[in-house]
Amino acid sequence: MNIVERFSRYPQQDSSAEWYRLFRDAAEPDETEVVRALQACFRPAEDITRRTSVRATELITRVRADSGFAHAVDKLLQEYSLSSEEGIILMCLAEALMRIPDPDTADSLIRDKFSRADWDRHLGQSGSMLVNAATWGLLLTGKVTRLDQVEASAGGLFGRLVNRASEPVIRLAMQQAMKIMGSQFVLGQTMPDAIARGRAYKARGYSYSFDMLGEAAMTDEDAERYYEAYVNAIHQVGSATDTEDSVSIKLTALHPRFEASHAPLVMNELGSRLLELVRLAKSSDVALTIDAEEAARTELMLSLFTHCYTHPEIRGWGKFGLVLQCYQKRCFALAGYLESLARETGDTIPVRLVKGAYWDAEIKHAQVHGYHDYPVFTRKENTDAAYLACAERLLKSSVDGHIFPQFASHNAHAVAAVIEMAAATEGAQYEFQRLHGMGDSLYDAALDLQPHLRVRIYAPVGAHKDLLPYLVRRLLENGANSSFVHRLVDARTPVAALVQSPFDAIAGRQDYRNAAIPLPADLFCERKNSIGLNLDYTVSQEHFMLSFKEHCSRILAGDHGISTGLSGELRPVVQPAHPEMPFAEVRWASDQDVSSALAEASAAWWEWHRWPVESRATCLERLAELLEASRPELIALCVLEAGKTLPDAVDEIREAVDFCRYYAAQARQNFGPPLTLPGPTGEVNDYYLEGRGVFVCI
Repeated sequence: MNIVERFSRYPQQDSSAEWYRLFRDAAEPDETEVVRALQACFRPAEDITRRTSVRATELITRVRADSGFAHAVDKLLQEYSLSSEEGIILMCLAEALMRIPDPDTADSLIRDKFSRADWDRHLGQSGSMLVNAATWGLLLTGKVTRLDQVEASAGGLFGRLVNRASEPVIRLAMQQAMKIMGSQFVLGQTMPDAIARGRAYKARGYSYSFDMLGEAAMTDEDAERYYEAYVNAIHQVGSATDTEDSVSIKLTALHPRFEASHAPLVMNELGSRLLELVRLAKSSDVALTIDAEEAARTELMLSLFTHCYTHPEIRGWGKFGLVLQCYQKRCFALAGYLESLARETGDTIPVRLVKGAYWDAEIKHAQVHGYHDYPVFTRKENTDAAYLACAERLLKSSVDGHIFPQFASHNAHAVAAVIEMAAATEGAQYEFQRLHGMGDSLYDAALDLQPHLRVRIYAPVGAHKDLLPYLVRRLLENGANSSFVHRLVDARTPVAALVQSPFDAIAGRQDYRNAAIPLPADLFCERKNSIGLNLDYTVSQEHFMLSFKEHCSRILAGDHGISTGLSGELRPVVQPAHPEMPFAEVRWASDQDVSSALAEASAAWWEWHRWPVESRATCLERLAELLEASRPELIALCVLEAGKTLPDAVDEIREAVDFCRYYAAQARQNFGPPLTLPGPTGEVNDYYLEGRGVFVCI
């Protein structure tokens, strides 16, 4: 029985320990298996599906009827979507200019990026005066930065004069644009500013969850600064007359080594720091939520949450929660764990249900590191279906008070589906959440239809210098042409396409996995990618460490089984970390050994070169297979003899494997056709183009 099938057995209840083992062991479940089970277990009832479509249609119609529903930023991102070269240039430029410290480099980047885009085709295409004005500026800039190609003339001379002045102007304009976008997505630069600016929405029935801008701490000083920012935010919210507001925190901001390789250190240091924040939040009665980050950190995040949630001083509070990402294929196991944990403690866990904001990074990370599979779904509709399945289960759990679900979405269909599922679940308790600067009109329309709805706004607070990573995620979400927000703004997208159930979209698929996103092992057309090792997941780490430690013990005991046949002097081999402890001896090559090796190589090279290229390429690929088969032993040697860390040792083996397969593929592609050349004794032989002979590498 897979995780989805077990998850669907509500109200049959497994223990939190059972759910945690399932969550831990289901590190990279097969996507097709998960989606098939999802379809079998969570197909919504026909009446709920029908009412959801009707409600979503009404919401979208109301939103589009509001002439002011699209912000200027939304319209800009609609016109310059990430499916166009111009949209990508704008995105890259906005992101890059915030990193570049000197104006000359910034101007060179502007000149390079703006001069190659086709801005003309966007002219007059938007109903927004701001967008059309921006297009005129981009069009002019694109032309004047190409004027260095115009022949020398009075006009060309004037163009070059304009060119010299244009990049600084563009640079200042882009910096100003970043501030405008910052005000769109950030509520205030300080907590007092944010609280004051948020009063207008609070008067309309909204509440807030304040998030301090800033990503992962690089140093202890960074972590201390973020900790103080969270403490200040809790004090500010707690001292306000309305304590419905809450605070969201990122664990990467509270410790510079929040990663599985430093789990004991993190549990000790970050565990204490997090517990202090939760104590403070409880004393101020300010709800606290842990934001979800990369999938590799989820296990450690769960351990830290459980450590604090079950602490005697915190039990019974019911306002300490965390975020559940539905693009993770093991989201069902995590939801099951949280539900069972709350049930066993007799308490409530607020769970913010999101789809996830790091999808592209998760895909690329798995590809770069050669993992077995992706931690996330590769199709958006799979994530959307998982979201609805988790929403249904959390709503049922809310009836008994174990879970308080908080549905974060800007998708009208998801909002409508939650409302209809809640209506069919007597006694369900829940709230919606949206990002500041997004979803205003959607939730205004929802509140007009159902004034009793609870909606919380996730509101980043901080200086513009800390805005970049958050802003890039928001721009990616809004600018992707598959984004609901992007399609909602685009009146050319029919309403019917926006209210389709993700289960209907899945039903027509022949392949539940996205074939356009190959598995990490199949990333390269001409060769197999080297196998990585995901040390962030407990199950793969434990499996590897058993074999690794066996090899380390054998090597340290002197059992190497290697005979070199060399005649040079014996020298000790020591661990770089423990130079006083020799663990082996190595015989160095003498001058005679080197001469003999060269003579043997020279005698053998002709026969080797006569082999067909396919046979020699196969030898290289066989070597790659043997390297991977011996990986634990080779990693042990890298660690003991070279002092490498485990990730470095894994990369060392992967590089060797990749070289073997890369050169085998290159040989098949480039060596040939056969040539007829004289052999060493004058005979004529057919052989392929080859290298230059025997080399010595030191």
